[in-house]
Amino acid sequence: MSSIRSALGQARGLGSAKTGVGHWWAQRVSAVALVPLTLWFVACLASQLGADYSSVTNWLSSPLQASLLAIYLAAIFYHSQLGLQVVIEDYVHIESVKMAALIALQLANILLAVAAIFSVIMILVGAA
Repeated sequence: MSSIRSALGQARGLGSAKTGVGHWWAQRVSAVALVPLTLWFVACLASQLGADYSSVTNWLSSPLQASLLAIYLAAIFYHSQLGLQVVIEDYVHIESVKMAALIALQLANILLAVAAIFSVIMILVGAA
């Protein structure tokens, strides 16, 4: 079986890092998961239009609603991490800047996801 890689590429060992397909699938699966979750979230927002703060916190105090919102938030931040990572990898060409941007992106997404999910938990337990 012949290889489509050039002789130079074979000699240097350059080529696929073998992670592209997994990243692509993760992005697609998270996008598919976000479709029903987004529809649920929009429907919930529509049902809460005009409601006061206590009504919304009472609604969010339901374990089912809080769990779905936490899953939705986790999926959003995971999907955004995957998408923005591709943008940085494709369009930032200075290696040190690329690595710094990827690390900053990862930290920002983790921080924001934890803060958002922690807020939901605080409302669920009645501390907010």
